[in-house]
Parts: sequence; C-alpha cells; structure tokens
Amino acid sequence: MKLVQIYTDGACSGNPGVGGWAAILQYNGHQKEISGANKDTTNNRMELFAIIQGLDALKEKCDVEVYSDSAYAVDAVNKGWLTNWQRANWKTADKKDVKNRDLWTDLCLKIGKHNSVTFIKVKGHSDNEYNNRCDALARAAIKSCNTVI
Repeated sequence: MKLVQIYTDGACSGNPGVGGWAAILQYNGHQKEISGANKDTTNNRMELFAIIQGLDALKEKCDVEVYSDSAYAVDAVNKGWLTNWQRANWKTADKKDVKNRDLWTDLCLKIGKHNSVTFIKVKGHSDNEYNNRCDALARAAIKSCNTVI
C-alpha cells in the first residue's frame, strides 16, 4: 500500500474573513502543491478544508499521514471527539451542535476512502519547512482572492 504524506494549513484574514488553504502531497520523492481561497470563512474551516482537499487529491486508496498545525483538527480525530460527535448525532459533550458539521462529515467520507489515515500535530510557524510552505501558499491564496474582490 502506498504511504502518502500530506502537509496542510489554513489561514484567515479576519476571522471570519477571507481565508486560504494549502496542502502539499508527497509520495516516493514526488511532491504536489494545491491551494485555494474562500471569500467568507473562518480559520478552522480553512484548516479542515485543506485536509479534505489533500485527501481528495489522492487518486487511489492509500495509507496517509496528515501533518497539521491545527489542534482543532488533529485533536478531534486523535482524541476521539469526531467519533463521539457522530455517535451523539453531531452534538458536543455539552449537547451543543458541532460547528463545521458539513466539513467534518466530508472529512469522514474522505478518511473512509483510504486504508489508514494518521493525523500528526506539527508546531505551526516553526522549523517545519512543509508547514511553513503551506502557510505561505495559503496566505498567497488570500492575497490573490483579495485582489479579485
């Protein structure tokens, strides 16, 4: 089974505001960068969207390692919150509606298409070159979107 690494990041100018996302996919010495923007969004939505787009870019079933600086995304998967939200009909532990349910639902579908998906937390804006590159791509997408508005 192919092992693919996906580095992701999301950013927002204002929260809510114009947002950007980026993902870098790596496999067997090859690398692909993807990015985009949304005119009215939040940072958390862009973090999730980057992961979804990274997974969606894979053409076949793989083992995947997702690297993200988003505690929101990584903890939701690794600490079992996502599973608990699904079991509780998309309610949080304090019985409130889960925010960004549309993206969480989509993420669950994308995860299910692969053999395994492991989420790994990286420190943002530090010495991880791929996280820094994703941040630069996401911010460039915001800038590009702002010039179109």
